[in-house]
Amino acid sequence: MALGLFRVCLVVVTAIINHPLLFPRENATVPENEEEIIRQMQAHQEKLQLEQLRLEEEVARLAAEKEAEKEALERLAEEGQQQNESRAAWDLWSTLCMILFLVIEVWRQDHQDAPSPECLGADEDELPGLEGAPLRGLTLPNKATLDHFYERCIRGAPADAPRTREFVEGLVDDLLEALRSLCSRDTDMEVEDFIGVDSMYENWQVNKPLLCDLFVPFMPPEPYRFHPELWCSSRSVPLDRQGYGQIKVVRADDDTLGCICGKTKLGEDMLCLLHGKNNVVRPGSEAKDPLCVGDSPYLDTMRVLKWFQTALTRAWHRINHKYEFDLAFGQLDTPGSLKIRFRSGKFMPFNLIPVIQYDDSDLYLVSHLTREPCGGTPPSSTDWLLSFAVYERHFLRMTSKALPEGACHLSCLQIASFLLSKQSRLTGPSRLSNYHLKTALLHLLLARRPAAWKAEQLDARLHELLCFLEKSLLEKKLHHFFIGNCKVPEAMGLPEAIRRAEPLNLFRPFVLQRSLYRKTVDSFYEMLKNAPALISEYSLHIPSDHGSLPSKAVIL
Repeated sequence: MALGLFRVCLVVVTAIINHPLLFPRENATVPENEEEIIRQMQAHQEKLQLEQLRLEEEVARLAAEKEAEKEALERLAEEGQQQNESRAAWDLWSTLCMILFLVIEVWRQDHQDAPSPECLGADEDELPGLEGAPLRGLTLPNKATLDHFYERCIRGAPADAPRTREFVEGLVDDLLEALRSLCSRDTDMEVEDFIGVDSMYENWQVNKPLLCDLFVPFMPPEPYRFHPELWCSSRSVPLDRQGYGQIKVVRADDDTLGCICGKTKLGEDMLCLLHGKNNVVRPGSEAKDPLCVGDSPYLDTMRVLKWFQTALTRAWHRINHKYEFDLAFGQLDTPGSLKIRFRSGKFMPFNLIPVIQYDDSDLYLVSHLTREPCGGTPPSSTDWLLSFAVYERHFLRMTSKALPEGACHLSCLQIASFLLSKQSRLTGPSRLSNYHLKTALLHLLLARRPAAWKAEQLDARLHELLCFLEKSLLEKKLHHFFIGNCKVPEAMGLPEAIRRAEPLNLFRPFVLQRSLYRKTVDSFYEMLKNAPALISEYSLHIPSDHGSLPSKAVIL
């Protein structure tokens, strides 16, 4: 009860205290300022709306700029992609053009040695026939005249060749055996068996007197060896030195330069290849006047020739009592050129050529050739000419197996060689040689099918050979058959350095020597002009070509 009364009293007191009449009218002015407040609030609201509109416009502008920037970036990306595609297409096109150019150049290089269509003969399945232009309109004898000339003048010419080869080979065997007996195996050069090369051993010798060319390989005594260095594959070598090489004298154990005369005792008449007779290198001393320029370690060709000449002289003096003839040097500037002089006054020439074998191949470096294919002599005595004579003999033998029986390829070479030799006697020698004729024939043997070389095609093939030679003369370009010729069968076993080498132009001297070129071309066309008369004359009368021993010959 008391608690209830207390609660009623508390409510009454609270109501009295909170009655409005007990407080002053502090907010009496609010109703008077309400309109002002509302107006200010509206103004503030309008300001806020304007600010919101400004912000929306700013956001829209930024969004537009961002969109424009994005579009610009996309456009730049598209343009870059288009440029890349265009550049890639251009690079591809450039690459294709370069490949096409290289293919055309390789095709041109592969076919530039082949005879032109107008210069190739009467094989209708392969090439068109001849019509006019070649050989300046000059005509060769017909087939019947050529056959008669060949049967009468050329076919019987090599009849004495086997007996000549047998006789010369027997003498050379005795000479080399005597030379070996005079030399010490431990201190002197080791001379190997001879190798027959050139026309006598390729069965196309036609001119008289018959001439045997024999290579004589030699090696140094132990522990020395020869290290040939070929120049045909070096781009730093001048063009006129391509086709040559040098031979370095090295020790087999450490490949250092060693002089034989400094370690061994030479015979009384034997010469060191690097030093003179009075210039022997003794242990602990140095040569004062070496024959090789600048103390060169390279083998000197002239010293080799002098050594070989001295050795042959001593060998002949040892066996001359067994023979009833004299042996003489045919040419003083070619010590390997020898002549057998019989008591009847007749003579028989032959060539012994000292050579050095390149590795285990059939390539040889020659100290001197009686007929150099490129003409001229090496300017340096340390330059050795590369000889492919053994490869040429192997190639002709290999090709003959695939040709028809009685093929006319050697007959063409014999007739062309005959005409060239007779023209040289009429107007003097020119730079054109039998080596050029054989090189042209080797190219044609690769260019034509075996069936084209039948015996009845003699006139067509001879015309083709001379036409190919004419084209080469007019272009001043006749490539060496082996150096840089990828068409040579791999079965030939050429050294890799030879196959990779740049082609060697045998007619390059004509580019540099205009007077020599003009003389050679004039002599060639004069030979063609005189060919019918020469063939007719020699068909009726065969003059003797044997001469007498030259007065300059030196008896051994």
